[in-house]
Amino acid sequence: MAKPICLIDASKCMGCRGCQAACKQWNQLPAAETTFTGSYENPPRLSSETWMTIKFREHQNDNGGVDWLMTKQGCMHCADAACMLACPAGAIYRTEFDTVKVDEIKCIGCNYCAAVCPFAVIGFDRLANKARKCTFCLDRLESGLKPACATTCPTGAITYGDSRELIGKARARVDQLQAAGKVNATLYGLDEVGGTGMMYVLADKPEKYGFPADPQVPVQTRIWNTIYAPFRVFVVIAVAIGLWSNRMQSKKVEDAKSKSK
Repeated sequence: MAKPICLIDASKCMGCRGCQAACKQWNQLPAAETTFTGSYENPPRLSSETWMTIKFREHQNDNGGVDWLMTKQGCMHCADAACMLACPAGAIYRTEFDTVKVDEIKCIGCNYCAAVCPFAVIGFDRLANKARKCTFCLDRLESGLKPACATTCPTGAITYGDSRELIGKARARVDQLQAAGKVNATLYGLDEVGGTGMMYVLADKPEKYGFPADPQVPVQTRIWNTIYAPFRVFVVIAVAIGLWSNRMQSKKVEDAKSKSK
């Protein structure tokens, strides 16, 4: 099989959150305490304990009505992955399935990956001092299984398989949507950031779903990777010392505050 991908047809998503629940259950992620914010979207953002979520977007259409645009969002598993380029510890790597994974043992908690991700999908666990995100269910792939989200979708909006086959189906679906009057329908993820492991059939412009129209790896990230990557070991040591020093200083401040009470 060529590069495996997940194809998400947003035009078929009904916002049931079955994929979101499956992700939580399979990865044994705790529930996040949230409050109602006036939107069906909940939790309102990704975090170290919520690796994917269903985004709800409401837009007024030309007929005076409202279009509901819903789709799952999480790590895109970019071919040109900013997080990999930015990580000074080499803790983010590409798997045999061409997905992007964080090695928590190597992660030093610098949070650079979260800062440079053009999709803002990486969560940071402050207690464990680790970056966390969707793994594309790597453990399931290694056992010959589909990602958990793809097994639970009742409408068939999430499909896992060979990229060559699914891209062909996605293009046909885009043509079908455009013929039905969705003139802005598009295939998102084919060319963006070198191509993504999560590709989307969108019935409208990407930004209406909450995706960046033209995601880019920050220039400073490329400069960092080009100049400093050969000295990665020394950079990691320096960053680790700096983080340790900051934590020690913060602890001293907290201890001083406690004694003064």
